[in-house]
Amino acid sequence: MSATAETASARLAELLRNARFEVLPLEGIEEQVLKHLGADVKLTVTASPRRGLDPTLELTERLTAAGYATVPHLSARLVRDRAHLSELLDRLRAGGVRELFVLAGDAEEPAGEFPGAAELLEAMGPRRAEFEAIGITGYPESHHLISDEETIRAMFAKAPMATHIVSQLCFDASTIAAWIAEVRRRGTDLPIWIGVPGNVPHRKLLRVSVQIGLGESTRFLSHHRNWISRLVGRPFNPERLVRELTPCATDPAARVAGFHLYTLNEVARTERWRRAALARLGAE
Repeated sequence: MSATAETASARLAELLRNARFEVLPLEGIEEQVLKHLGADVKLTVTASPRRGLDPTLELTERLTAAGYATVPHLSARLVRDRAHLSELLDRLRAGGVRELFVLAGDAEEPAGEFPGAAELLEAMGPRRAEFEAIGITGYPESHHLISDEETIRAMFAKAPMATHIVSQLCFDASTIAAWIAEVRRRGTDLPIWIGVPGNVPHRKLLRVSVQIGLGESTRFLSHHRNWISRLVGRPFNPERLVRELTPCATDPAARVAGFHLYTLNEVARTERWRRAALARLGAE
């Protein structure tokens, strides 16, 4: 192996070691996390329009109390007003939360005065400094509720109020790499966490997308129905996607911070895959 290949391999291993696990606040997930993940793994907890923010905050509080660094999704369209926002921030701070992920969310209509993440971040004002890190969303592919033009404008508006970007779920390495290059070309320099699906059965991708309303998964499935029908009994293996992402992810100019694993609560499967990938890289 050449020195360049060894460097890329070592960097890829570092990105996998630092991977974040995204979980859904559904029954049984707390037990899965405690059983299969060490407290060195950072967790992000989603929110959905149907269930609201309470399940997100409750799971975040329990996992934080158990010793995990936990990042709740704060969906702007689920926050009613500034008083509600203040209550949420107080509760999160009291629960030991030190990082937020602020996004518009998938609710078709805002619950109050915050149609998007930029408006919510602006309303936080000086309170943003109470948190060590604040993530915002990036969209390698089109958002199902927001136009491409608006996502570009929103990136410029949000970036000065955030510390990093997390890309939405995408299954195509060339699309992700092109999007990162465009983000950098437009002058946004925040570190990027690349969103990658975990080791999730295709059947579950379909079922959970419908149940939770994950727009990014739904878009993928709708565009690949024939392929999904052939593979529906098999899990998605992130290996090929991660391998194809290696040139981009390990390029210093891309400023990739790590992988953000969309587990859809397949925590054990995804962690086994991650450990095996690290072993193949000689980094386990």
